[in-house]
Amino acid sequence: MRFAATMALAGFAATPAAAATINVTVTIPTLKVAEYHRPYVATWIEGANGAATSLALWYDHDNRENGGTKWLADLRQWWRKAGRTLKVPADGLTGATRAPGPQKIAAAPKLAPGSYTLLVEAARENGGREVVRVPFQWPPKSAQTTQAKGSSELGAVALTVAP
Repeated sequence: MRFAATMALAGFAATPAAAATINVTVTIPTLKVAEYHRPYVATWIEGANGAATSLALWYDHDNRENGGTKWLADLRQWWRKAGRTLKVPADGLTGATRAPGPQKIAAAPKLAPGSYTLLVEAARENGGREVVRVPFQWPPKSAQTTQAKGSSELGAVALTVAP
């Protein structure tokens, strides 16, 4: 056991410095409606060239006979950019729908230097659909936090980029 712990520490010390990171906090608001359904949410990054990199996809992936996937097209903007070609469930991307409150996403994407936009899209059964955009520059020279706020299906979206 001691040998394994020593080797793990040695491996940790030998790893290169961490790459730039992205931390996202998506707040799902508490809605006072008669029939509440948790929203499907897609989070992705778009470059100036329109290319999309998905960060997270929260939907009912355990639905009987994979029935939850038929509603992914309701996340219209994400679906057009990245969803159609994505084989779901996708490791490291797919997760269950989330309850109201702040939800966190962390990533270390491999992006070329330039201007990007973080997009968060939510769609809810018997509810609405909303997209929130947060622009940012990559790679970050210093830690920066930018926020945007939804008006119905999404609350605050905070993006922190750090070198």
